[in-house]
Amino acid sequence: MQNFRNYYDILGVSRDATVDEIKKTFRSLARKYHPDLNPGNKESEEKFKDLGEAYEVLSDEGKRAQYDQYSSFWKQSGFQGAAAWAKNWATRSREDAVNEDMDFSQFRDFNSFVDELLSRPDEPVQDTYRDDPYRPGKTKTAYTVGREGGRDSARNAEANLTVPLERAYTGGRERIRLEDGRSLEVNMPPGMVSGQRIRLRGQGIAGGDLFLNITVSVHPFFQVDGNDIYCQLPVTPAEAVLGGPIEVPTLDGLVKMMIPPSVRSGQKLRLGGKGYPIDEERGDQIVEIQIVTPKELTPTERELYEKLRQFESFNPRANLPV
Repeated sequence: MQNFRNYYDILGVSRDATVDEIKKTFRSLARKYHPDLNPGNKESEEKFKDLGEAYEVLSDEGKRAQYDQYSSFWKQSGFQGAAAWAKNWATRSREDAVNEDMDFSQFRDFNSFVDELLSRPDEPVQDTYRDDPYRPGKTKTAYTVGREGGRDSARNAEANLTVPLERAYTGGRERIRLEDGRSLEVNMPPGMVSGQRIRLRGQGIAGGDLFLNITVSVHPFFQVDGNDIYCQLPVTPAEAVLGGPIEVPTLDGLVKMMIPPSVRSGQKLRLGGKGYPIDEERGDQIVEIQIVTPKELTPTERELYEKLRQFESFNPRANLPV
């Protein structure tokens, strides 16, 4: 019985935490321990998996109720008496309408209970990535199968889907190829996030279900933090001094943004409503200005810079504290 895992401790939330609190905490921790941000770190990878498992249970009212019931009995060998307790529980709360007839004695250990609770395969095989190399704009899948419940023929399948940020944002039809050779076209929802799990009923083996485990790949320009998006935008010295409109890449395409005169390198500007949509609430895009000087100048540009140096009155070293 020592394999019991306290999902509340894993997420660092109290037992009376709301679903919104659980979601907010999970997203913060999932970003911290995401495998793409911790390459080769097995400890972070395991932590990320534990966080995903804890979140899937605690964010679902029914699964959370079953888990709370089960955790009250996990120290009892074989969990004998749990079913009787559930049937005779006098105090009505959010749990009692969910699974009061569940006989916990049927589970040999905590892992068996979790597999049943999450409808996970009983006998997973090692994930194997398909041979197609991953390229931006494509998905990468891993595939596992296992028996579903007590049926001998139906099997669940799991596909680990790595999705580019742009595709995760828009959603839409996505064709995936599984390790058994099957090709499926799936209608993906918009606003997908890492750790999200999508269930496709009847798309597994012989009528089982297919579970898509979503991972959003790291983007070379955009960095998602909650429902805000951060980016660094290079500007020329002239653009920084004079200000004016410039084009900024967003998930919706290029948009115009006004640069104030004399903007500083490292200064952050905000594009309202251009962040990432989470739970139907879209954040902002935070643009950090980076002033970049040219490595090579044309003769005309060099002549103009020489004239500017002769006439400019600004001296950035005038007030050095020395």
